[in-house]
Amino acid sequence: MSVPHLTTALTGPLLELERKILDAQPEIEHWFRNQWQEHTPPFYGSVDLRNAGYKLAPVDMNLFPGGFNNLNPEFHPLAVQAAMMALEGYCPDARRILLIPENHTRNAFYLQNVAALVKILRQAGMVVRVGSLSPEISAPTELALPDGSTLLQEPVVRQGNRVGLADFDPCVVLLNNDLSGGIPAILENIEQTLLPPLHAGWAVRRKTGHFSAYDKVVDEFAKLIDIDPWFINPYFEHVDGLDFHAREGEEQLAATVDAMVEKIAAKYAQHGIDQTPFVIVKANAGTYGMGIMSVKSGAELVNLNRKQRNKMSVIKEGLTVHDVIVQEGVPTFETIDEGVAEPVIYMLDRFVIGGFYRVHTGRGIDENLNAPGMHFQPLAFATPLTTPDCDGSPDCEANRFYAYGVVARLALLAGALELEAEPN
Repeated sequence: MSVPHLTTALTGPLLELERKILDAQPEIEHWFRNQWQEHTPPFYGSVDLRNAGYKLAPVDMNLFPGGFNNLNPEFHPLAVQAAMMALEGYCPDARRILLIPENHTRNAFYLQNVAALVKILRQAGMVVRVGSLSPEISAPTELALPDGSTLLQEPVVRQGNRVGLADFDPCVVLLNNDLSGGIPAILENIEQTLLPPLHAGWAVRRKTGHFSAYDKVVDEFAKLIDIDPWFINPYFEHVDGLDFHAREGEEQLAATVDAMVEKIAAKYAQHGIDQTPFVIVKANAGTYGMGIMSVKSGAELVNLNRKQRNKMSVIKEGLTVHDVIVQEGVPTFETIDEGVAEPVIYMLDRFVIGGFYRVHTGRGIDENLNAPGMHFQPLAFATPLTTPDCDGSPDCEANRFYAYGVVARLALLAGALELEAEPN
């Protein structure tokens, strides 16, 4: 199986969409095998999913995932095996890896993620060292981690067309830095294998580009299993030329939101869904839950107060927001310990290696959960075995997660299409 059997926050009989996906499992797995023969998967990725019961869809896809420290330790052998296979595909002779993380050396929990990634790669047979692009790291520096251990970071150096450390020449350079602040000159035109490529970073990549690629993937997949593609795909639109402080582009943005709310309402009426449509407006690049709003009408965007304008106008690295993705809001009806929850699925190469729930007790089912106050609940294996024999019963508890893994891999395939496209 390409997807481990994991628990979810849901109980009870499978929903109609889950059952449809599970019934088509042989066809789906054959289809994915063919896709991966034609397209190279990203080295790794994580996908934020929303399960509304009637709809199961990705709302974001990260090609530089942090949070490996939030995965259940039970997943570690899966991750090691997947890393071995990924590196064999990209660079069969790989022995030494230089891992380049984000610059924020004071975020101890992010550093714990880097340490978890280092452990996976080392157990996959690699010699791994951590190289920093941060001006704060001018000499080898031990950074303290929350678990009491330390992480050694060293300044990256360049010699000719190769980058490494003063005494370390790697075969592969692995970025865990999403390049929100731009593409560092030191990484341009290097001869080593660079994963992911520079155009995967937010200096170039756009969320609307991802969901355009996802549209293509879903259209083909939906025909395969005979479903309305809308059940696994959120509507989206692109709005450019914005200045939240100067209120430029405000009317166009409001009109786009209202048109999408109307479009969602029509789908709800078509399928007999009793929900109030809402829309997520977020920066077209970047992560960390910055520059995001949940709205039910365009009027809410016309009347933003100063605090809200400040929130929407700037994202990570202090970059100003000028274009946004207007995305159909998918409510989540999953909860853990009375907190609203959404699953985040992690993949290495083409394989699902686990995931966790992002939980927020202070947010509603129609709000962004990637915000201060969130916490993480690791997913666990549904049984002691990774591939239990359920005799094909669709109501087997262990099979509930399968649909999540399928939709996450569809987003990963869209990521592969993005990386194949020529950068603008």
